[in-house]
Order: sequence, then C-alpha cells, then structure tokens
Amino acid sequence: MKKQSILHKDGVSYVIPFVLITFCFALWGFANDITNPMVKAFSKIFRTSVTEGALVQVAFYGGYFAMAFPAAIFIRKYSYKAGILMGLALYAAGAFLFFPAKMTGSYYPFLIAYFILTCGLSFLETSANPYILSMGTEETATQRLNFAQSFNPIGSLMGMFVAMTFIQARLDPMDTAQRSMLDDTRFEVVKQYDLGVLITPYLIIGVVILAMFLLICFVKMPKNADRSHAIDFFPTLRRIFSLPRYREGVIAQFFYVGVQIMCWTFIIQYGTRIFMEQGMAEKDAEVLSQQYNIAAMVIFCCSRFICTFLLRYLNPGKLLMILAVAGGLLTLGVIGFRDIKGLYCLVGVSACMSLMFPTIYGIALKGLGEDAKFGAAGLIMSILGGSVLPPLQAAIIDLGTLGGFPAVNLSFALPLVCFVVIATYGLRTFRSREVA
Repeated sequence: MKKQSILHKDGVSYVIPFVLITFCFALWGFANDITNPMVKAFSKIFRTSVTEGALVQVAFYGGYFAMAFPAAIFIRKYSYKAGILMGLALYAAGAFLFFPAKMTGSYYPFLIAYFILTCGLSFLETSANPYILSMGTEETATQRLNFAQSFNPIGSLMGMFVAMTFIQARLDPMDTAQRSMLDDTRFEVVKQYDLGVLITPYLIIGVVILAMFLLICFVKMPKNADRSHAIDFFPTLRRIFSLPRYREGVIAQFFYVGVQIMCWTFIIQYGTRIFMEQGMAEKDAEVLSQQYNIAAMVIFCCSRFICTFLLRYLNPGKLLMILAVAGGLLTLGVIGFRDIKGLYCLVGVSACMSLMFPTIYGIALKGLGEDAKFGAAGLIMSILGGSVLPPLQAAIIDLGTLGGFPAVNLSFALPLVCFVVIATYGLRTFRSREVA
C-alpha cells in the first residue's frame, strides 16, 4: 500500500505554508525556553524568593490562558492566517515592552510585558496547531503535527543557548548572599546593569518577529479550514466537552505543560544545589546547570523526531502511555538520588516528554472538523498548568529541607503526579480504540 504524503491533499501541495507556519513553532519555542531560566535570574536581580521569581511563569502562562478563547473567536470570525498575524504582532509588542520595563527598574512591568507577549503566543498556538492539522488528510494529521512540533525544540534550544550565553553568563557575578548585603545605591547600579543585559535578546527577537509578520502577511496561505465563520460559542463548547477524548485531553494537557515547565525551570535549582555542595560558586553552578538543561533539550529534540517516526507503527495513545510511565520512573530517580545521578535522571525525563504535547493535541482534536478552532483554544487554555504548578513546586523548594532531605528533590513529587495522569490518558485512549 502506497504511503500517504503528509503535506498533500487532493492534488494540493501545502509545503510552503507548512514551512512558514512551522517556523512559528520555533519562534514560540524560543520564547518559552529563554523564559524558564529567568525565574532564577529575576530572583537574583530583584532579590526575591524562588516563589516570587516564579511569578514570571504565572504571567507567562497566564497569558496563554486568558487569550485562548478570544483568539479562537477571532480566528473563527476571520481566518487562521489572521490569527497568526495577530499573534506575531502581540509577540513583538511584548518583547519591545521590555525596554520601558527596564526604565522603570521595577519587577512588575516585566510581568506585564511577559503577559502581553504570551497573549501573542496564545494566538499563535491556537492558530498554528489546528492549521497544521488541516494541511493534508485527517489520517496523517497527528503525524504531521508531530513533525511540525519537532521544530519547536530547535527554537527552545536557541532560547536556552541565548539565556545561558547572553544573559546568565553576563550578569554581575555576585551571588545571592552578596547581593543581599548591598546598600540601596550599589544594589540599584547592579540591578540596572543586569536588566540591560537581560532585555537585549528580547529586543532582538522583537525585530525578528516583525520580519516574520511581514513575510506571512504577503504570502498566500490556504483557506481550506476557514469555511465557516459562525461563532456559536456556547453550543460548540457543549458539543466538544461532551466528548470524553477531548475533555480528558484538556486535563492531560494541563498536567503535561505543568510537568514540562517544572522540569525545565527547576533543573537550574536542582543542579545548582548539587554543584554548590561540590564547592562551586553559585553563578558557575547556575551556568553549568543550564548546560544540562540544553542537553535535556537536545535529547528532547532528537526524541521528538524518533517518536514521530514510531507513530507510523504504534498507536499514539499506546506510545504516550509508555513514555509517561518511563518519565514517572525517571522522576523517582530525581527524587531519590541526591547527587549527579538525580540530575542525569532529570535530563532523561526530557526524552519521555518529547512526544506528549502534539500527541495529546492530535488525539483530542481528531474528528472535530470546524469545531477544532474552539477545541484548540481549550487545549491552549490548559497551558495554564505551566502557570499553576511551578509556583507550587517553588513554594516547596523555598522550604530548603524537609525531614533532612533537600526540598528541591521532594518537590519533584508534583511532576510524578503529572506523569501518572498522562499515562492514564494514554491508556484510556488506546483502550477506547481497541474497543472501537
């Protein structure tokens, strides 16, 4: 039997639109993973606790939650292309707002900038994911989305590299304890220097986003998935949430995004504790921990391509379940080991997470047709998991030790719970297919 092309349907090629929209996947991957290390950076720059630093994630993923359904309504009324352009415009606006935020010298304007930036990312993801699903046959939709999502971690790698090389490594070398001893005048000088370092990559990416906006604006994009512009908001919600596969997919996605952000954000704290116990300076320990984070993303990226290939032969729900169980077992190692072996386990978790977001997405939206626009919004709202769960983990980390055990280790009980939920969803979708 001849294999179906994943980028052709009824004699129409979607290669050029697919390439352009897939580049947007890399752009929001960059934003996600330049931001995760900023929890630690803002904690140092503004002398806050880990919990207060995690407000970066609250603002960042809160923007996804707040804008998902408004984005879906906008896309339904206009088009996927309009949604992409609105997303890019808000992304650029948020990035450029880092400059006035620096001028205020206050923490909270940065949170506003992050929120606006991620309102743009919410538009992009609400538009791009179902748009990619529509660029070919329904039978190849999950495989096509996994392929497009394979370029998301490439952007993430760039974000991590920029965070490590152009932000973390260039911040003032004073550690947290030394900063706490500074008088107000000296502290202000150090803070302004560090903020100048921090905002530069965001201003540059803002220019890149504007260029991408202009390119997509003038390229003809397919309208095959934009046939209906009727809103029918509440009837559509009732219809899609009556489907167990979709309803449970939203829950699974909430916990997946939570586990991803927790593992990639707090690997810095986890590794820093290990390396400082070995006598390393705090800044050096943070930079080395970020190198392990980059290694985790490389593994994530390679695993995404491998898992996309495996989807040709394995049921998506079954593969999702297998990877979630493996992720849970590695997380037990993260909790139990107090040395470098725990960090190795934490790096390995990324291989298990690689498939999860697009596969949950594809399973949940399968067969929704025009309802996929609102279905996509519900799944993007579930990114709220990245806003809710990391502060809970940060609050545990701030305890220092629990029963003589490092609190940062025990905090990974939260990711363990997330993997149990995801494994359950994979099992249920696999079994429902068998029954059908």
